[in-house]
Amino acid sequence: MLNFLWAAFFIVAFCAAVLQTVQGNAEIWTSLTDSLFASSKTAFSLALNLTGILCLWMGLLKIAEKSGLTELMAKGLRPLFRRIFPGVPGESPALGSMIMNMAANFLGLDNAATPMGLKAMEQLQELNPKKDTASDAEILFMVINSSAVTLVPITILMYRAELGASSPGAVFIPILFATSASTLVGFLSVALVQKLNIFNRVVMAYLLGFTAVILGAALFFVSLPEARRLHWSAVCSNGLLFGIVVIFIVSGLLKKLNVYETFIEGAKEGFGVAIGIIPYLVAMLVGIAVFRASGALDYVVEALASFFAACGFDTGFVPALPTALLKPLSGSGARAMMIETMTTYGADSFPAFVACIVQGSTETTFYVLAVYFGAVKVTKTRSALPCALLADFAGICAAVYCAYCFY
Repeated sequence: MLNFLWAAFFIVAFCAAVLQTVQGNAEIWTSLTDSLFASSKTAFSLALNLTGILCLWMGLLKIAEKSGLTELMAKGLRPLFRRIFPGVPGESPALGSMIMNMAANFLGLDNAATPMGLKAMEQLQELNPKKDTASDAEILFMVINSSAVTLVPITILMYRAELGASSPGAVFIPILFATSASTLVGFLSVALVQKLNIFNRVVMAYLLGFTAVILGAALFFVSLPEARRLHWSAVCSNGLLFGIVVIFIVSGLLKKLNVYETFIEGAKEGFGVAIGIIPYLVAMLVGIAVFRASGALDYVVEALASFFAACGFDTGFVPALPTALLKPLSGSGARAMMIETMTTYGADSFPAFVACIVQGSTETTFYVLAVYFGAVKVTKTRSALPCALLADFAGICAAVYCAYCFY
């Protein structure tokens, strides 16, 4: 799948550039060449910037692992994980790493979630008999990550506040519903492909419990005054993040570990992971960059706008489509499109409202896929990409629907 998709980025970009040349835009070739080299440099810089974060969290995770903290955390979710990850033994340290990764995603702590996720993928890869092919457990874990529920979309709320939205937190509940829909569809699609038995009392009890937690947290933040909501979202998230660091270290001390030496041991592993993902990031980001620079994305948006208009749909959401189309491809590109939409139409406009919900509805699928599978050198991703893209589609559709309901 990735083989054909990556090649398609370049072939479609070339065809789009030829079309633009025929229309009189000969400078398109310069733009394509510039994007080719600029994106490869960006990919390397991104991996370089990620190195410090990976070293930090891999070191802390090593402390948590050796102190038995990850095993303790895994016990609480073991009944659920035994059913949705049947190929992962109950005593595997991967369970604890996956739990911490999902918790970090839930809280919107991206810098913590990625290293935890990479650690989990390494541990899952140790159980994988076919090292170049994604296992069932790796596929489900990747899809959940690419569509992860984020309780507190701090970055989006901050951008809305900075650009003058009268009610920055108005997108909070719509984003929560949209990202929940994305995660649910992603999980169910993988469960269907892998024929997991999810309709039993244990799985349903956990799903209902998670739903109650999400709704409870949402009601708490909604109950706060508008002026204090963003402040307390940041305080809670950052406080929990630093609290996790302290808990890891204290746990190691209580187990009489040399926490400094243990941290260094894990940090060295983080450096190796960061170096290993560079080729995969370069390949994916270069392909996406030329696709965007060629104008192919603009043609897709125009075609969709014409299609929706011909079908008689309201086209008020169409200006937000660039954010939706870029979201699976490029996190920074989608963020830029969201900001551009708010700047062009106004932070309180309907297109801006839709773009913000879309931005928070799902993760950057191709980035997650490239980083996670690249870290363990998996080249055959099987059903991971189709299921993740289906989750993206569900999240974007839910985002548009929620925008019409809440605006």
